[in-house]
Amino acid sequence: MSRGNRRAKLASMEIRSLGHASFRIKGKRAIVVTDPYNHPDMGFKMPRVSADMVTVSHGHRDHNYVEGVTKTSRREPFVISGPGEYEIMGAAVFGIPSYHDSSQGEERGKNTIYVINMDGIRLAHLGDLGHLLSEKQLEKINGVDILFVPVGGIVTIGPKEAAELVSQIEPGIVIPMHYQTPDLKLKIAPSLAPVEDFLKEMGVEGKPVDKLVVSRDKLPEERTVVVLKRKS
Repeated sequence: MSRGNRRAKLASMEIRSLGHASFRIKGKRAIVVTDPYNHPDMGFKMPRVSADMVTVSHGHRDHNYVEGVTKTSRREPFVISGPGEYEIMGAAVFGIPSYHDSSQGEERGKNTIYVINMDGIRLAHLGDLGHLLSEKQLEKINGVDILFVPVGGIVTIGPKEAAELVSQIEPGIVIPMHYQTPDLKLKIAPSLAPVEDFLKEMGVEGKPVDKLVVSRDKLPEERTVVVLKRKS
């Protein structure tokens, strides 16, 4: 194996969907879990998962079940639940304030966007974002390689707004989240848009895959939408 290939292998990142807006991001050193859930009406349970770090976009039960994430062999999970700057095990995390609605938080409160710099890859998890971003917010997200974006509408931005944000942020990889699925039983579930509506807005087709494995030197040259299957 050449030195270049060895370096690429070491820098590989694996991303799996845990359902809804929750993902497990496994890097070279750190493991991050986003928005873990424990809602009695969810329709499915949070898988058993460990992490070094947990990000929580807001305080609703389908996004803040930090107790469901166990420690790794290295440490107890460090919980990040609001704006600020953090660094854990070589991963730099920036929490950016935003809102869960388009009314300055008057309807559903605040939301935190997280930008995660890890293994030379820049990721942004928009949480339950309910509005388009300001120029200042866009500047802070500038240069994102992988974007996790809600697309279901009703309580977040919908397919059309999500596609507009993607064109503004210009990430290399887009991972849609928080949309209608057959097994989601939340009260709002029937009103959420399915992921196919977002794919149509993006002008692409997307067959769900089990995981995404990517490294800094193997990011796609053209924008790619990746639909991840929920890990059971």
